[in-house]
Amino acid sequence: MQHGRSYSSLVMAHKFHRGQGMTEYIIIVALIAVAAIGVYSLLGKTVRNQVSGIAHEVSGQSSSQQLNEARSSARRSGTVARQDVNLGNYDEATESGSN
Repeated sequence: MQHGRSYSSLVMAHKFHRGQGMTEYIIIVALIAVAAIGVYSLLGKTVRNQVSGIAHEVSGQSSSQQLNEARSSARRSGTVARQDVNLGNYDEATESGSN
């Protein structure tokens, strides 16, 4: 008596669905990583300078220089955000070629 699919075809179908789920997971993780890299490249200097300012304040030192650098980086990132950036002018627009 035959009950539709054989055991081996059911095992193969299960492995296919498990592999498909893993592929979808990898694609989602890759998209999140690309978005995080984009945000970090836009706001990285600002965040680093703010953290540096906090560290100086906690240690009892003046953090005015780090906070001024953070403000300057924030203004620069705002300017970059308003520009039209494509693959041809990315390095110039984001100043990533000078680092």
